[in-house]
Amino acid sequence: MVADKYDKKIEAAGLPQKTKDQLRTFLEGKEITDAQFKEILERVEKEYQSTRIEACEAVGVIAAQSIGEPGTQMTMRTFHYAGVAEINVTLGLPRLIEIMDARKEPSTPTMTVYLETEYGIDRDRAREVSWQIEAAPLHEFGDITTDMENMQVVVHLNVKVCEKRKISPSEIMEVAPKKIRDRRHYRDFEHDVDEANATLIFTPKDRESYQNLFQLAEHVRNVIVQGIDDILRVVVRKEAGEYILYTEGSNLKDVFDVAGVDTTRTRTNNISEIAQVLGIEAARNAIIHEAQSTLNEQGILVDVRHIMLVSDMMCMEGEVKQIGRHGIAGEKESVLSRAAFEVTVNHLLDAAVANETDELSGVTENVIVGQPIQLGTGDVKLVAVKQREN
Repeated sequence: MVADKYDKKIEAAGLPQKTKDQLRTFLEGKEITDAQFKEILERVEKEYQSTRIEACEAVGVIAAQSIGEPGTQMTMRTFHYAGVAEINVTLGLPRLIEIMDARKEPSTPTMTVYLETEYGIDRDRAREVSWQIEAAPLHEFGDITTDMENMQVVVHLNVKVCEKRKISPSEIMEVAPKKIRDRRHYRDFEHDVDEANATLIFTPKDRESYQNLFQLAEHVRNVIVQGIDDILRVVVRKEAGEYILYTEGSNLKDVFDVAGVDTTRTRTNNISEIAQVLGIEAARNAIIHEAQSTLNEQGILVDVRHIMLVSDMMCMEGEVKQIGRHGIAGEKESVLSRAAFEVTVNHLLDAAVANETDELSGVTENVIVGQPIQLGTGDVKLVAVKQREN
């Protein structure tokens, strides 16, 4: 094998491990001479050296400028997924601000759910998976009537609808009262089950009040009996020969438990949820992917290394922190740097009370006091050495 033949030379080259692995993959199965291999390796090393950052380069300022300047050209718009039910997704500048602010919940949470092969090629099976994900309230499975004479809420389940949605009436009858108590936090009722007629009867504990009856009827109508509570709608679309589910709402943990979902490709735009379910490394990759796709969608090309630097800063302490004063900027060691960003007086007062000192090691604080910054030529110290005469 070609890769094995030149493996030692590739390993000895001063390249990153990922580049070495890519080079091995590229050479796999190719017939090349020693001279050709030497030229390939020289070109790869030359390209690598030319893309490295110079010592003392102000990478933070350049990254901020590289993202911020094209960011001023971004539009503020919302994207619509066409389908039976429209799903709106925030894009452009508002979405970029959401990512950088590390919002706990995006304004339009959405998921892209990929399916395993046998489900992805069959529309009916893809639809079955969507039913397991999309939140379906009780009123979709039958008729709900409010019997004011007997002070009851009567649910007549439609058996054909239950069969089509692949859920048994007995399962609905068991889930509905439990979910009203647990998820909707309403307990002032009693219920009776008539499995033979697929009927569920709810009675309020206080039978003297019509208000209680109507309140109970509202809870019964809207209780989620199938699917995941947080996911309001699901659209099934065929792309590149496979069916993909797009959701309005996000719940990564519960979606991963649904049979037929490809957990290796399914993703959400809720970065804090990714951090909780999959860990900080996955959250870092999600920030890079979300920021890049938001910029690219607007036709703005930003070198991925700038975005990687920002995402590394946001995630380096094991949790996703925002760029602003409640995150990275507000936790800087330098008092002057914090004061220059936002809420100046508060920072200076707190620093004075705590008797803090400023080492003047960053860019902002040195600019404020009029000293050369410790980057670029300002970081080079020249020492004059007088030579002794022999």
